[in-house]
Amino acid sequence: MADGALSAGDAAGPPRRGRRGGSAGAAAHARWRRLPVAARVAVVYLLARAVTTAMLFVAAELSGPGSRFGDQATVGSFVMGWDAEWYSFIAGVGYPTELPRDDAGNVTTNQWAFMPLYPALAKVVGLGDYSRGALVVSLVAGYLAALVLFALLRGRIGATAAMWAVVLFANGPLAALFQIGYAESLFLLWLFLALRCVQQRRFGWLYALIPLMGYTRPGVLAFSLFLALYGIWRWLRRDRDALGGREIVHIVATGLLAAAVGFSWQLIAGAVTGDPSGYLETELSWRRSWTGEDGAFVPFDGFVQAAAIWFRLWGLPEAWGYVALALGVAATAALLLFAPPVKRLGAEIRLWSASYLLYLLAVFFPQSSIFRLLVPLSPLLGAFAVPRSMPWRFGVLAACLVGQWWWIYNMFALASTYFQIP
Repeated sequence: MADGALSAGDAAGPPRRGRRGGSAGAAAHARWRRLPVAARVAVVYLLARAVTTAMLFVAAELSGPGSRFGDQATVGSFVMGWDAEWYSFIAGVGYPTELPRDDAGNVTTNQWAFMPLYPALAKVVGLGDYSRGALVVSLVAGYLAALVLFALLRGRIGATAAMWAVVLFANGPLAALFQIGYAESLFLLWLFLALRCVQQRRFGWLYALIPLMGYTRPGVLAFSLFLALYGIWRWLRRDRDALGGREIVHIVATGLLAAAVGFSWQLIAGAVTGDPSGYLETELSWRRSWTGEDGAFVPFDGFVQAAAIWFRLWGLPEAWGYVALALGVAATAALLLFAPPVKRLGAEIRLWSASYLLYLLAVFFPQSSIFRLLVPLSPLLGAFAVPRSMPWRFGVLAACLVGQWWWIYNMFALASTYFQIP
């Protein structure tokens, strides 16, 4: 079936005659299909947010004295918990001009690890109540991201599968991010819009979207790599898909812009604090409690170190960690290259996924936050929505909801040990 072909559920036609229940179901389905896409996505998104809110209420009831949030936890305290406090701090006092240091002279955790756009926008939207503004920005950005995700996938896998991908996205294991004070929702909105622009070859919009993405949260360097790979892919198939000089200029220019924006925050932090390595030292401060090292940043070293540390914590030989890391990288590459459901998503989504995973391998030290950092790979949910089997789709949805409760329970209700940090 061609990429743009509709699935069986997309085909229009007269309802089948039969029992009243079947006719009523067909009529309801027809009414659903007549709703504008924005309304259907809104229904899916709001129902998902109601489920997440219920889970958060239960988690607040289960929160005990050993939890970070205590036995008086509320959904409101969850909304502003963990990294949301850093964003609130930025909105209130900004960034330090002098980096905080411990007794040994090492930079300690501070605001420079977080980008400014989300807290600035939440502060404006909240009209004096930052927590309200953060909740509104996350909720609205999450809905708009879901809407763009549908557009991103519909032409590849059909409208029905694309809507199922939105269902999985809105109810995914990390769906609580859509209603807490984290920048992920806003970043996903910019990212999905940028991917859609590349998909439609409307490169001019990237000059605005790339800075928005880059100053919302880290990750824009992965988009620079994506544009480089996308340019190579277009060049290799130029005999089948014309690549004009104007497009070449845009691809190169926006790729360079993404790289410049990605590195600019280090320069800004260095200029304000007087320490050129201030940003990297700030990022390294979060992993220092794991590694105990005071060395400089080395690309890809985080995953290699973590492979040994985690397997040692699990009581397994460190060498197994290195083997598991290598096998994981090979298996992921094979899925992106050869898995038919993934190939149906199109080159743009596959190249972005590969770029972002390579970026994570290069810069991140994997711990419990790895689940959150994988959320920008959400377009791959389309691969799980492609099979037409309803038991399969409902099974994946059930797994998403179980994963969502597991994440909320651990990160908010328990929140008491090293692997319960979102």
